[in-house]
Amino acid sequence: MRKHHSSSLTVTVTLPEEGTQLDCWESVFPGNLVILKNRAAPQSVSRMNRGERVYTQNHPTGRLQRSGRQTNQFLKRWFNSRYHLLWVLLLLLVVCFTIQMFGTQSPWGAKLTGLLLLRTSISKQNLLPTVPADLEHNQKPRSEQTTNLHRESEEDEESSHDPLLKCVQKVINVVAGSGKMLISTSTKVLNSHRNKSHSKETCVPKSHIVFLKTHKTASSSILNILYRYGESRNLTFALPRNKHSQMFYPTFFASRFVEGFNSRCGRDFHIMCNHMRFRKSEVSKVMLQETFYFSILRHPVAMMESIFAYYNTIAAFSKTRRLEDFLDSCWEDYKSSVRNNHYAHNVLAFDFGFDNNVADGAEHLNERAAEAVAAIERDFHLVLISDYFDESMILLKHALCWSLEDVVSFRLNSRSEQTRHKVSAETAEKIKRWNALDWRIYLHFNATFWHQVGSLVGQEQMKREVSQLRELRAKLANTCLKDGGPVNPSKIKDPGLKPFQYGAAVIQGYNLNPHLDRDTRTKCLRLITPELQYTRLLYTKQFPDLAAKHTPKAQ
Repeated sequence: MRKHHSSSLTVTVTLPEEGTQLDCWESVFPGNLVILKNRAAPQSVSRMNRGERVYTQNHPTGRLQRSGRQTNQFLKRWFNSRYHLLWVLLLLLVVCFTIQMFGTQSPWGAKLTGLLLLRTSISKQNLLPTVPADLEHNQKPRSEQTTNLHRESEEDEESSHDPLLKCVQKVINVVAGSGKMLISTSTKVLNSHRNKSHSKETCVPKSHIVFLKTHKTASSSILNILYRYGESRNLTFALPRNKHSQMFYPTFFASRFVEGFNSRCGRDFHIMCNHMRFRKSEVSKVMLQETFYFSILRHPVAMMESIFAYYNTIAAFSKTRRLEDFLDSCWEDYKSSVRNNHYAHNVLAFDFGFDNNVADGAEHLNERAAEAVAAIERDFHLVLISDYFDESMILLKHALCWSLEDVVSFRLNSRSEQTRHKVSAETAEKIKRWNALDWRIYLHFNATFWHQVGSLVGQEQMKREVSQLRELRAKLANTCLKDGGPVNPSKIKDPGLKPFQYGAAVIQGYNLNPHLDRDTRTKCLRLITPELQYTRLLYTKQFPDLAAKHTPKAQ
C-alpha cells in the first residue's frame, strides 16, 4: 500500500517489496521529500524530480535531513514571536553583566594579564619599561627603558568603551528594531552599575593585610604606614615572638614565630608586616584566606649600592673596600653557606623564599626566573616599585580602598646623601649579571606595575593624586618637623627617635616641632617613630604581660 498527503512537504511511501520503483511519483509529488518505509531498509536510493535523493527512514542520512528540517521550522516559528525575541535579548544582557562583574571584581584578572608579560620581560633582559613623561618621579633618576608597554596602558585609559557596553551594543545591532524600550533601560542600568562599582559607597577598606618587607626598598616607610593605620583602628598585628623586630629572619617563616598564635585555636590577626623569609603555607596558617598580600621591589643596581653600605660588615663584603672590588672577585670568593652572605646575592629572591644562588650564565636561569615570577604572581595581589614610591602609594591606596591620609609618610630608615655613591654604567652591568635572578624578577614586575597603573588608576588621575600626596606630605612636614626634613642622628634631640645605625650607612631621623597641641603631636610623633621603637610600642600595647619579660632585641 502507498499513502500520501498532497498538502504536506513530506511524503511517506510504504513499499511492500524492496525493489519497488518510484518513477511514477515524479509527476504526482514533484520536488517533495519522500521517506521510504521498508522493513528491509534497502541501502539503494532512487532519484526524484529535482535531483533529490530518497532514503529509507532507517538510513542515517534520512534521519539527518528530517531532523534538520524540523529544527529549522521550529526556530522560524519561535523567532517570529517578538515576545520570545525580547527574552533572548534579556538573556544576553544577563550574560554580559556576569562577564563584566567577574572581570572587575576578580583579583586574578590583573594577574593573568601580568603573566603574559613574563616571557617578554625575561627575553629582553636589557630593557626596562619607560614611565610616561607626565608621571616621572622628580626624585628618582630614570634607568633603562623599554618600548610600548605604556602605550598599551594609554590606549586602555583613553578608550571609553566599557566591555559590558560593547557587549550590549552588539546585542542592539543584532536585534535592531525590536525591544527598543528594554535596550534603552538596560543600557542606563549598566552605565549606572559601572559608575557605582568605582564609587566610594562600594569600596570597602581592606584590613587583613600581609606585607612582605624586603630589604633596602623603602619598606620601613610602608611599615610605618601599616603600623599607623592598624594602631588608629585597634587592629591586631602578627608580631614576632619575644619582642623581636623580625620573624627570625633569615630562617624560613614559620607560624610559631608569631606571638600569641596557637595552632589549635588560632587567632584573628589583621596585619603581618615584619621582615621574614616568605613561605606562603606557613603564613596562611596565621592569616585569613581573604588577606591581601603585597610587597615592594627596588632596582637591583640601586639596591646593591645601598646593601653594600649598610651590610659592609658581613663576610662577603669584609675583604673589599669598594663595591667594584667585590664584583670583580665575587665569582670566585663568594661563599653562600656563610651566615648573612645572602644579603650580597639576589636578596630579593631570597626574601621571597627562592634559592638565591644563581648568576648570569647559570643553567636554567630563565626557567628559574619564570618559576619565581609565576609564584609571586600567584601569592601576591600587588607588587610595588620603590623607584616610583609616590606612584606606588597611590596604587596601594586604590588597591586597599584607603584614603590619601592613610598612605602619606615621611622617608624612614633612609641614608644621608653623604654616604651614597654613584654607580658607573660598567658597575651597573656587573651588578645585573651577578644578581641576574633579581634583575629578571624586577624587569617583570616593573612592567606589570605600570600596566596596573593604567588599568586600576589611569595616568591622568595618577598624576593628580601624586601631586596631592606630595602637597599633603609637605604640609605635614611644615606642621610636624622642627627642621623641615630629615637630619643626621647626631642632631636628633630625642634619643627615643634616633633610628638604629648599622654598617657604614648614616641613617637619618627627625626632630619633632615642640609647639604642637596634644592630638597633633601624637599624630606627628607616629609619622617619625623609627621602626624598632614602633614595633616595641605595639608589642607592649598588644602583649602588656609579656613585654615586661623580654629585653628588646634588634636582631
